Amino acid sequence: MRASSAVDDVSGAPLLRVLLRVLPPGLYAGRSRMLVERNVFVYRRIWLIVVSGMFEPLFYLLALGTGFGALIGTVGTPDGSAIGYAHFLAPGLLAAAAMNGAVYDATYNFFFKLRHEKVYDAMLTTPLGPIDIAMGEITWSLLRGGLYSTGFLLVMLAMGLVGSAWALLALPAALLVAMSFAAVGMAATTFMRSWQHLELVQLVMMPMFLLATTFYPLSVYPAALRWLVQCLPLYQGVELLRSLTTGAVGVEVLWHVLYLVLMAVVGLTVASQRLAGLLLR
Repeated sequence: MRASSAVDDVSGAPLLRVLLRVLPPGLYAGRSRMLVERNVFVYRRIWLIVVSGMFEPLFYLLALGTGFGALIGTVGTPDGSAIGYAHFLAPGLLAAAAMNGAVYDATYNFFFKLRHEKVYDAMLTTPLGPIDIAMGEITWSLLRGGLYSTGFLLVMLAMGLVGSAWALLALPAALLVAMSFAAVGMAATTFMRSWQHLELVQLVMMPMFLLATTFYPLSVYPAALRWLVQCLPLYQGVELLRSLTTGAVGVEVLWHVLYLVLMAVVGLTVASQRLAGLLLR
């Protein structure tokens, strides 16, 4: 009954019809958008809490890019050119904004609804399945990360910190960063059993925010540590957005994109399987 009704709803969507035939009954109904609508209704009265996250990267930019940046001057880039420190810093903060907007919704809020409110148990009494829930929550986290990214990108444009036509791809790239971290964050949260475990999120996020070339170039690290920094997920997002906004676009951009896409696919797969195990046991 669940699968047949879903097929009627997604007629004209070949990919969804294929998923409905391949996946076991009850896992996916093609209605993840319903969970996004539910979140919109919930957050419409507390929208200020959501929007407030947009100001953190702006404060960093004003304090460090404008204030501290006046003492630094220019920063060298891998292609041999030099750019102002604010131009160097802004793309890193854009990647961090996308990451933070997505991760905190896919971890703290997701954990509360999964372990305490039991929202998803109630959803399973409807045509929704675990994969619908995973995709719906990741989409919502993506929208929040996209909101932060859009707001900060507009600030960059207003301050003249965008110096290339490649920046037209900056917003899609930021959305890719948000999706990757949302998927992995949700997958990791399914393994957590108490609020204390959520402290691990901050334990991972803060060092990565500080070390992933957000504030200074890779060249300042000892050679032995550079490979470790280059393995960080946020580093991929920072370098991707920095390349697009400064115009220093090379072949390595494809590697950054591939890394983030694989990260999103693995995170979504693990999150869906873990949710299915937790909710259908």
